[in-house]
Amino acid sequence: MQNDKIVVVLLTLRELGSRREDGRPSSASNTNMCFRTFAFGGAFFTALMAMSAAASAAPVKVRYQEGSIHGYLALRSLDGKLLASGDMTQTVRGGRLTSRLVYHFRDGSIDDETAVFTQAGCFRLLRDHLVQKGPSFPESTDVTIEAKTGEVTVRQMQDGKVKVNSSHVDLPEDLANGIILVLIKNLPPQDVESKLSYLAVTPKPRIVHLSIKKDGIDSFSSAELRNTAQRFRIHVELGGLAGIIAPMIGKEPADSLAWISGKEVPAFIKSESPLYVGGPLLRTELVGPIWK
Repeated sequence: MQNDKIVVVLLTLRELGSRREDGRPSSASNTNMCFRTFAFGGAFFTALMAMSAAASAAPVKVRYQEGSIHGYLALRSLDGKLLASGDMTQTVRGGRLTSRLVYHFRDGSIDDETAVFTQAGCFRLLRDHLVQKGPSFPESTDVTIEAKTGEVTVRQMQDGKVKVNSSHVDLPEDLANGIILVLIKNLPPQDVESKLSYLAVTPKPRIVHLSIKKDGIDSFSSAELRNTAQRFRIHVELGGLAGIIAPMIGKEPADSLAWISGKEVPAFIKSESPLYVGGPLLRTELVGPIWK
């Protein structure tokens, strides 16, 4: 599974100082939010802002080839309330994989992400396009990342008009936007901690690091058969001055979690992460058909 709806959340120093008590941005702040998560991640997931750039790392080697899939997901609050239904597709054409995850919220909101990547020896992102709009999100956002050229385009509604910001970023080969969970499934099993690069989209996009650590084994059952899943903890490394100040004022981003099951063939089981800066942790799970 791909397309991270694991949303990873980063804060700029400017954002840290301009938030209301309810966690949403102050009306006086012009700091815009772009996010994502987990997909699979998708959907593994991602509202991302940061202070400092991170060093480039090597791309993740392919241990398990991705193929064509079609899966169904549910997005719920941690107390089990259904918020949105998800439709995940992945196709392979000419050596390129296109993964799309669309969430249809009960309030009419849409979260739609499409990632294009290759898997010739190593995984490499080519393009990521994320659209989030509707009452479930603080702002309507449309972000396109062209990994090969480094072109990043952000479209947002401001005062009833579409504002477009384009910039060039030197993107690393291990860029994880849109494919976090694909990469997690292929991390070396002997590694206790791995790091991936992520483009934090702010008015000035920056590269940051995600620290991914094994965080224990949990059990679950399927059709009365007991199984286990490796739990991974995904931590955003703010770095610089923001990384020092955020914990001091209680604004450090919450860690995301992802569960991967299977020894011979890894499979996504569920994840928990926020969808935007200051948002609540939400759970994404695979769902099976219910026949009438």
